[in-house]
Amino acid sequence: MRRLIALALLPLLAACDVQTTSTSASSEPLPKVTRTGSPQTLADYRAVVRRVEPIAERACRANTRGLNCDFDIRIDNNPRMGANAYQTYDRSGRPILAFTPALLRQMKNRDEVAFALSHEAAHHIAGHIQQTQTTATAGAILGNVLGTAVGLDPTGVEVATNIGGTVGARRFSKQFELEADALGARITEAAGYDAMRGVLYFMDAADPGDRFLGTHPPNADRIRIVRRTVGG
Repeated sequence: MRRLIALALLPLLAACDVQTTSTSASSEPLPKVTRTGSPQTLADYRAVVRRVEPIAERACRANTRGLNCDFDIRIDNNPRMGANAYQTYDRSGRPILAFTPALLRQMKNRDEVAFALSHEAAHHIAGHIQQTQTTATAGAILGNVLGTAVGLDPTGVEVATNIGGTVGARRFSKQFELEADALGARITEAAGYDAMRGVLYFMDAADPGDRFLGTHPPNADRIRIVRRTVGG
């Protein structure tokens, strides 16, 4: 049983695409702003890191106790990775915030880079990976128990364990994304960038919609939560 649950949780140990209750307000109109700017250069990225990193680390220390707040911010040059930013940990437990070059090429200005970086830092500050692992473990155990109780063969029990782990992992995933957007917006603004301008990246990004057990909320919800947070 331990082996099955460990296998079900393997995807959670690598990255932080983590996010029940949506805080959207669909009656609110979206901001009538267009994205402007030029593709990001390495110099732009480094300039954003220099300003956002100390603010994010200060927010981490102010809002947590005993948490490693020494962010390792890096570019992930894995050619198999598409446009993405994520939060994870190295073997010592140091938090990693990573961008792929493909994502930086899609961003139109430094505000968008700052918001994405602050969003990933917020995932760490809020402990979203750990919360996701906890709910995934509970889901995997439940799936294992139910699969065994109804008399499934070992393969069936493994499938039930994996399904339970996936459902558990995604239970609060959309909520976590919106929480990270709100805290990330405050970090972005504290660093001197415009969070509303930064979140407009989602005006052109692929919209996941409001899918059952989806990992991310609709883009419109993300824009609204940032506007409500910073009063834009």
